[in-house]
Amino acid sequence: MKIVWNTILWTFLILVAFLTLFPVVITFLGSFKTNAELTAGATFLPSDWQFENYLEAWVHANFSTYTLNSLFVASVTTIGTLLVASMAAYVVNRMEFIGKKLYVGLQAFTMFVAIGAVVLRPQFDLMVKLHLHESLWGVILILISAHASAFFILLSFMNGIPKELDEAARIDGCSLGRTFWRIVIPLLTPGLGVCALFAFRGAWNEYLLPFVFTLSKPELQTLTVGLANLKYGIAAASQTHFMMAGACLSILPILIAYIFANRSFMQMTAGSLKG
Repeated sequence: MKIVWNTILWTFLILVAFLTLFPVVITFLGSFKTNAELTAGATFLPSDWQFENYLEAWVHANFSTYTLNSLFVASVTTIGTLLVASMAAYVVNRMEFIGKKLYVGLQAFTMFVAIGAVVLRPQFDLMVKLHLHESLWGVILILISAHASAFFILLSFMNGIPKELDEAARIDGCSLGRTFWRIVIPLLTPGLGVCALFAFRGAWNEYLLPFVFTLSKPELQTLTVGLANLKYGIAAASQTHFMMAGACLSILPILIAYIFANRSFMQMTAGSLKG
């Protein structure tokens, strides 16, 4: 019976892995094909590997500008999310104040209720009043405000940090802010790594907000928005091979971010299993 269940389990895992990786493999191989070969769909492997597709996508499609814009939005959003979420988690965990339960409940509400495009118009109107509707800073502020998942992850990590450390720091003359930066933040490193990975991935893959906020300024478009421009050439002919090359390049920053945050992610997973 154990052999049967193991066989079923491994069959299921292999099937899931195949369904997950197959589109990535098709995209990767398609990025090296000519447009005619890709459109025909008659071959699995490229008959003639077109490495220049990546150069064409990077240079002629303004891919470098889109990449820099996405890196700017994702990096600043990640830093801002970690800063806001960690301070909020510290205050909620260490202090008592009026409306504490209401605040935590509102944070949970924003996680489980997907209102999406419903709040897009109010968000845009707010950024218009702040004169940020034609800037990537408007997108960044909105993305930072969606920090509920990072808040709860760091709050759970904060519960594992003894409050006696704060008391000892206060006895030694540390202020609240210094205790947070010198004592708490170093102990939150695994949680911060996981939250950084999630925040960076979410900001990097965001499409709707950058699309709306950069309609009047194409030079500010992020990679997810500008990637669609790789599909069409000058003569409005489909350039799917360039789009696939650009899609492969867009995956690299996420892979690099995962490599750096992988250790923290595994520490959090191991800690949850041990607990």
